[in-house]
Amino acid sequence: MNIAKLKERFKSELSGIFPPEEIDSFFVMLGESLLGYSRIGLALNASEEIRPEDLLKFNDALERLKNEEPIQYIIGVTEFYGLPFKVSPETLIPRPETEELVEWIIRQNKEQADILDIGTGSGCIAITLAKNLKESVVSALDVSVEALKVAAYNAQHNKVSIDFITKDILAIDKLPSQYDIIVSNPPYVRNLEKKTMSDNVLQFEPSAALFVPDDDPLKFYRKISSLAKTHLKEGGSLFFEINEYLGEELVALLKNFDFKNIELGQDFRGKDRFIKCTRSLNE
Repeated sequence: MNIAKLKERFKSELSGIFPPEEIDSFFVMLGESLLGYSRIGLALNASEEIRPEDLLKFNDALERLKNEEPIQYIIGVTEFYGLPFKVSPETLIPRPETEELVEWIIRQNKEQADILDIGTGSGCIAITLAKNLKESVVSALDVSVEALKVAAYNAQHNKVSIDFITKDILAIDKLPSQYDIIVSNPPYVRNLEKKTMSDNVLQFEPSAALFVPDDDPLKFYRKISSLAKTHLKEGGSLFFEINEYLGEELVALLKNFDFKNIELGQDFRGKDRFIKCTRSLNE
């Protein structure tokens, strides 16, 4: 089977599950991963016969896509802020919104800083900050040993040094050091919101990294804010990615911890998605 016929097969068998442009994107990503061809390369080599061993891999990917498994898990990599990241079912797939959070931090912090990323997952936030704030010292914490293995690989692959820490943030009373910046994209999706989410997220991404109880959706923010209160240096900044429906509640929570300069930021869809505050200089 040649590339053109295989592409038609993908379109035919995935039609009705995904829109045409997404199917095309899947095929391009697989073509790059398995054959080393770009979109243009696939078009220029459309009549090329696919080796049997590669065809088996395409067929396997096709069946997994039919089950709505995320393409990032199938090929094992994704891109975040222009950098390559290995992902696995132990880690969330990095989102474009999180790139915006990272951009906000980079834009506001050009000097050397001690940074802690809480709930690092694939390491995308910590590694991107280390790559772009080159003089900074970056640490990253997660409860999942398997996720930290992926993060450590990504740090090595992207040629940055990160201090990885295995801890359950909900179970500790202090952090390892004092920091200029603490950032977290913790679990924030309430169970009641599951009905609005797609199967590829619900069935394949790690639920522990996504969901919080309906009756206590801010539990990670409360704990991290409490720790940040005593482990941020004076004038240090706390950054969160947040649930779009809970922005005002988080503003109130941070005020209760006496954080100052609270800023609520919107993502590219215009939804409340980020929050920043600073530790008061006059405590």
